[in-house]
Order: sequence, then C-alpha cells, then structure tokens
Amino acid sequence: MGDAAGIGPEIIAKAYRDTPENMHGIFVAGDVGTMRRAAQVLACPGQPAVPVAVLAAPQEIWQVPPRCIPVLQVEHALTAVPWGQVSAQAGAFAGHCVLWAAHAALRGEVRALVTAPLHKEALAAAGAPFDRFPGHTEMLQDCAAQFLGKPVRDLPVRMMLANEELRTVLVSIHVSMRDALDAVTYDNVLQTVHITHAALAMVLGRSPRIAVAGLNPHAGEGGMFGREEVESIAPAIAAARTAGMDVSGPWPPDTVFMRARSTARRPGEFDVVVAMYHDQGLIPVKYLGVETGVNVTLGLPLVRTSPDHGTAFDIAGTGGADCASLCAAIRMAQGLSATINTSQSSDVH
Repeated sequence: MGDAAGIGPEIIAKAYRDTPENMHGIFVAGDVGTMRRAAQVLACPGQPAVPVAVLAAPQEIWQVPPRCIPVLQVEHALTAVPWGQVSAQAGAFAGHCVLWAAHAALRGEVRALVTAPLHKEALAAAGAPFDRFPGHTEMLQDCAAQFLGKPVRDLPVRMMLANEELRTVLVSIHVSMRDALDAVTYDNVLQTVHITHAALAMVLGRSPRIAVAGLNPHAGEGGMFGREEVESIAPAIAAARTAGMDVSGPWPPDTVFMRARSTARRPGEFDVVVAMYHDQGLIPVKYLGVETGVNVTLGLPLVRTSPDHGTAFDIAGTGGADCASLCAAIRMAQGLSATINTSQSSDVH
C-alpha cells in the first residue's frame, strides 16, 4: 500500500477505477480504512467512490467483481494519519505491508510484488526493525536473505530503473555521494554486470548489450581526470567479456545514455546502461518521464517492481496524483512473472 500519508493509496485506488482491465488478480496488502479514504478522495459528484472489498485470504481475489479494490488487512487497523506529514505510525504500517508481501512472494503465494511509495524518514521514525533500512530494496534484500538462510552479503541486489526508451542499473543505491565513490570497485562493478546480464538475458531471451558508464568526466580521459576507470571499471568490463558477456565501456557518462535510448526514429545501441551511482543513472530515465518509469529490483528470488516516484506529500489527499507509473510497474511485474514462470517450466521439462 505504501505510506498512508502519501499518494500511494490514492494512485492504487485510481488504477482500480480507471484501468480495471489491468487489475485482474491483483489485491492490496494494506489497510481497509486507508484504502476507503483514498477511494473517497477520488469520488466526484454523481460518481460514487470505488468500493473496497475486504479479503480474508489472497485466494478470495478471484471472487471480487471488477471495479472494486480488494484489500487484505495485514495488520491491526491503522488509525487515520494526516495527509502529507511524516508519521512513525504510517512508516511502521508501510514496513509491515512490505514484509507481509515479501514473505508471501517468497512462499510462492503470490507471483509478484508491486510496492507503492514509502517515506524513508517515516520508515526510520518507526524504529526497529524498519530503521535499519534506507528503503524497500534493502528491506526486501534482508527479508529474502533470511528466508534463504544466507547472509545479506551473499544475496547481492541491484536497482534497475526502466521505461520504454531506456534502462539503467546502479552499482550503488541509497548511500551518500562520498560512500558512492568508495563503492566504485572492481568487485562491485563486475557483480553489477553479472546481475544485469542474468536478469535481462531472461527477459530478452538473448545476451543483453550492456554499456558501462564511467565515473569521471569523459570517463577519466585515460586517468587524467581520475583513476577509477583505469583501476576498477575497465578491468571489471574485461573480466565480464572473458566470461562471455556483451559489455563495453567505460563510456563517457554525459553521452552514453543518449546512445542507449531507443526511440521510434532510432533503436538504442545498448539494452541497458550500468551507472556508477544513484543520480547518474536515475536522472536520465526520470527526465524522459516520471510517469512512465519503473523501478525493478534485480537479484531477488521474487519479482518486485515499483513506480519511480516518491510519496509526493505535497499533493497527497488532493486526488491529483498520476497513477501511470504505478500502472507501468504493474504491467512490468506481470510480464516479468510470466517470463520467469515460463523459464522455470522450461527448465523442469
């Protein structure tokens, strides 16, 4: 459901209201009262709010009629929180929703997980265990590692942001800029390329064309503007090539995203760009349109996608939030889960 004080509940309600044909078999792990409030925000004169159907178990989703919002209450009822304000209560509830859904996916009870935006400050204010995690990605990684009986370090994950024109995968995610620079190591870059290759090979049905961005201006100009490309990035690319991957670079980061972008006029030269840090990779994708971007977590033993925007506290409760990115995340989750299930069936047979 996401943070109850943000736009998550209302974009979910809007998706059920406006695109019911895409919501078959999808339910909300959240709070019934919050979803009813969100549906009411969208109600217009002469147009009643979309009704909420209360589920006792996920399997009941198949009995819910169209244009209803099926909600599974995953915790005790949440007392209404103010729109647009950081709330420890809302942060804790959002965290519990994520953990419930992650466990359901890990147990095979659901095929995919789409997360509405949560607020990182609210998550931290909620206290243990949620204050250990900067966001969804790290929480899901920890949950999956525990489920598999592995240390977190043995389940590396990466964030991919994608739309119809561009994909980018990040070497580091939610860390400070200073820590992001330290994360540009041979091992981290090579691991990112391996995770990217494995995930996209499954989706595309072929070896993906991977471009690796440099860290420094002009990709370091042979060491003149920094040594990371020479000492870490290029050796990792060479190792990936030796392993049979279609990977090139390091390319100047100010032009590689343009080369990778695929449009109606020109197909991209690459299927994906590996970026060295959060903003380097996310700004190009978000510039092309926040409403079409999807966040995908690579490396997890489950399918997880999310919209590429945040809780938008400034417009929460107004009914003005756009559900396009959420709908794109739902479509991608459906496609990925179908691809993975087909691949697993092929392996078995």
